[in-house]
Amino acid sequence: MPTSNAQLFQAQNRSNWVRLRTLVGLRWFAAIGQAAAVVVAVQIYGLQIDVTPAALVILASVLANLFSLSLYPKNKRLREQEATIWLAFDILQLSVLLYLTGGLNNPFAMMVLAPVTIAATVLPLRGTIILGLVAMALITVISRIHVPLILADGTMLALPILFQFGFWLALLIGLVFLALYARQVTNETHVMSEALLATQLALSREQKLTDLGGVVAAAAHELGTPLATIKLVSGELKDELKSSPELLEDAELISQQADRCRDILHSMGRAGKDDLYLRRAPLEVVVREAAEPHLSRGKTVTFQLTPDEGAGQNQPIIPRQPEIIHGLRNLVQNAVDFSNSCVTVDLTWSDDGIGVRISDDGRGFPPSVLGRIGDPYVRRRRLAEDGARRPGYEGMGLGLFIAKTLLERSGATLTFSNNRRHGQANWKGQATGGAIVDVTWPRDTFQPDEDWATQPLGENKPIKT
Repeated sequence: MPTSNAQLFQAQNRSNWVRLRTLVGLRWFAAIGQAAAVVVAVQIYGLQIDVTPAALVILASVLANLFSLSLYPKNKRLREQEATIWLAFDILQLSVLLYLTGGLNNPFAMMVLAPVTIAATVLPLRGTIILGLVAMALITVISRIHVPLILADGTMLALPILFQFGFWLALLIGLVFLALYARQVTNETHVMSEALLATQLALSREQKLTDLGGVVAAAAHELGTPLATIKLVSGELKDELKSSPELLEDAELISQQADRCRDILHSMGRAGKDDLYLRRAPLEVVVREAAEPHLSRGKTVTFQLTPDEGAGQNQPIIPRQPEIIHGLRNLVQNAVDFSNSCVTVDLTWSDDGIGVRISDDGRGFPPSVLGRIGDPYVRRRRLAEDGARRPGYEGMGLGLFIAKTLLERSGATLTFSNNRRHGQANWKGQATGGAIVDVTWPRDTFQPDEDWATQPLGENKPIKT
């Protein structure tokens, strides 16, 4: 299934994820905590801290919040530059307060990690790197230059040099690690969300097409009788009007237009598609319907039926669910796109399970991503060759993810592998022949009891429009 850059995660819009109100709320908590820490340090522990400058720094955070609330609406979402400025302000404000209260000898120095971690989740990579470098520079400065912490008796509180160096190094490493970790988790969450949305849209589209076919089929069924009547009457009129060429021409026109209406309805949908009976169909019928759009694309698609011994020759009856049809269609499309000349679809069934194997004679799945097939937005190494085989294809794996998700929703299990055709293998011993996709369902997924295929279907209900 081709993908486009529009479907991918757009990093430049990351900052729109966070509301200004969220940062303002966090800053209120920070300001209250900072004020409480200064009061406790001075009043309870007797530390000699110059309260006035510290209070001014905390007041700057309060004023920033008041300014934000008065200037912007409560539901304001920050752009990249705005978010970068506000987070840079938080880093600078906290660094100045640490400078006035002992630098890295202050155990609250680790709080400088918070703004950078937030930046990693809401800003593009450029903004995250800028704020990370600013934070690292300020941490380094306050580790060397700061106002010392002094007790009431004049004793200076300072960590040993080795501990100060270790704390400085731990802050830098922790800053980088937390930023990378938060960014990776956020990216994966967003990518999965986008892929699931694409899956839902694909399923919705397939369901609408199915419903449209039902509407057309119902229309064809309802209009069949009046069209047949018009055809019959026009035929009788033609016999009676042979002596009146002008009227005969009109009768022939009526007959032709009746035939045209019949052909239009027939071309728009399959007769009986909304019939409850055809909501279930033999395995081969459902698989052929899924593969039909790709049977005339210049590649040979072969269907083989190989029931297990003792399973009987009667094919299992399965539902014509949009999930199954769309999922199998994506797999067949992928096989046709990357095959050299032929694709084989093997249908198997036993007393325990139902299987569909789709294999092609192409180069197979790239070994570098074989273990990650089914994940969304997986880039392949053979982009140039894949693009030549399928113009506009960018190899993001979204089509396989959609197929896998939809088929698993129906109860199937999918496995991806390569065929050892002619003994082909790479230097690691992995097969590099054609691609193979196995789709298997437990037999009781579609047939929980022996009378499932023969039980009454009920009355066909009118289609709601």
